[in-house]
Amino acid sequence: MTDFHQPLGGNKMPRFGGPATMMRLPAQDSAAGLDACFVGVPMDIGTSNRPGTRLGPRQIRDESRMLRPYNMATGAAPFDSLRVADIGDVPINTFDLKKSVQIIEDHYHEILSHDVIPLTLGGDHTLSWPILKAIKAKHGPVALIHVDAHADTNADMFGEVIAHGCPFRRAFEDGCLVNDKVFQIGLRGTGYAPADFDWGREKGWKVVPAEACWHKSLVPLMAEIRKMIGDTRVYLTFDIDSLDPAYAPGTGTAEIGGLTIAQGMEIVRGCAGLNLVGADLVEVSPPYDLSGNTAVAGAGLLFEMLCALPGVPRREMPTMSDISF
Repeated sequence: MTDFHQPLGGNKMPRFGGPATMMRLPAQDSAAGLDACFVGVPMDIGTSNRPGTRLGPRQIRDESRMLRPYNMATGAAPFDSLRVADIGDVPINTFDLKKSVQIIEDHYHEILSHDVIPLTLGGDHTLSWPILKAIKAKHGPVALIHVDAHADTNADMFGEVIAHGCPFRRAFEDGCLVNDKVFQIGLRGTGYAPADFDWGREKGWKVVPAEACWHKSLVPLMAEIRKMIGDTRVYLTFDIDSLDPAYAPGTGTAEIGGLTIAQGMEIVRGCAGLNLVGADLVEVSPPYDLSGNTAVAGAGLLFEMLCALPGVPRREMPTMSDISF
């Protein structure tokens, strides 16, 4: 019988004690023998506004200490079917963004040399580009579900082509994406020109602005996305600034009018059944997260990502019609 790792329970060690790993899971030096792993990229040198995401992985791990192994809504118990551990952080070069991008790519080549699905704790959104390059080397081009307030398809920022506003244009240029299966959800805010969000549309991407999501459940949207992606391998990238700053103030480039936490959870839960090969949760900036709520949201969404992975049994989620009063 496989020896599945379990998070350290609150009845064995108080929640404020124990290892400072994601969900207080066992730590490993590599992804060997794992089905899924949590890995941090403590980086903010690709950030354009407020800094602090270098501290994001540590704070997300800290706020994950309240998470328990069973998902009460979906019935998912990922630690009963997947071997999961925290494999620590990528040792970026905090003085050189270009070197850091190469370090991240090399690190993920090593992770993906094992048959494992990496779940990444960011870190600024620059990190998605080198991860997608490593994913392409392992799996070929992938579908993409990109949840964000911003398109992140800038040609450059301050003349630099590597920054947190550019990763998906770079991923496109590197052939990492299946272009008729790219979905951007939650884009909003102000721009420099009316066509700012059209670059992806011109490439065949589907763009769902935040205004199209207001006051709605996103369960139907995710059902349509699952149909369009089918069995194509897919990567999920979730920028915490996709959530309205009322829910996630601790981020570098906040925009009003964003998604609710419930909608964010619907998106992630709606990825169940897809052939997910990796995911990330980025742009948590603890210095601007005085209550810890942003990191709490990030930790919870990462657990939902784990619950949505292939091989994790689930049940139908209850609806109001299932409840009697």
